[in-house]
Amino acid sequence: MTDQLVIGGHPFNSRFILGSGKFSLEIVKAVVENGGAEIVTLALRRANQGGEENILDYIPPNVTLLPNTSGARTAEEAVKIARLAREINCGNFIKVEVIKDSKYLFPDNYETIKATEILARDGFVVMPYMYPDLNVARDLVSAGAAAVMPLASPIGSNKGLSTRDFIEILVNEIPVPIIVDAGIGRPSQACEAMEMGVDAVMCNTAVATAKNIPLMARAFGQAIESGRNAYLAGLGRVLNQAEASSPLTGFLED
Repeated sequence: MTDQLVIGGHPFNSRFILGSGKFSLEIVKAVVENGGAEIVTLALRRANQGGEENILDYIPPNVTLLPNTSGARTAEEAVKIARLAREINCGNFIKVEVIKDSKYLFPDNYETIKATEILARDGFVVMPYMYPDLNVARDLVSAGAAAVMPLASPIGSNKGLSTRDFIEILVNEIPVPIIVDAGIGRPSQACEAMEMGVDAVMCNTAVATAKNIPLMARAFGQAIESGRNAYLAGLGRVLNQAEASSPLTGFLED
């Protein structure tokens, strides 16, 4: 049986979601292909239809676009950005980001719930970025979210799974895909998140700030796949004492 990620009824073979905000346009295609990503996020301002270069010209045609509402400070602004993205043919997937805090870039969970409810009614496949809180996640699902995207640590920090315990609660309690977003800094951290049972990992800064960007994208893709396989296989038990892997008796005469 094929192990697919399903978001809003849409199946994907890859569980690596690539953020494109910090890449030069010329390298986007190589990063997507090396990482095996099938979903790529983009900010509306990079998908303009004017005379400037358009990121849509660089993303492979078989990739699902995930526009985000970057820059929105209220639900109303997020809804407006989402509708504009659909009007310029970016599709129905939308990553809702509502951020008022300019220092730590924490999402406004309350405004995010409001935007999710409006956009879900409009027929969008809504994937909200949120601070990991069980009650908020439940409200997002009730509002129509197709997935929830809890932060691992502050955006762009590369600090890893600072909110691990809270994300694990969401994995155990929330029925839609859990996609770890923001703060993952190393492939090993992405693998660890997948071993916990999250459904996918989104990365941008960790890849974009690497010395060899396409190679790092490949490393993340492989780590995410490896972590998923480990979760499906069932991680081995943990003991508080040693246990020999081979019998300690029966091979020497007393």
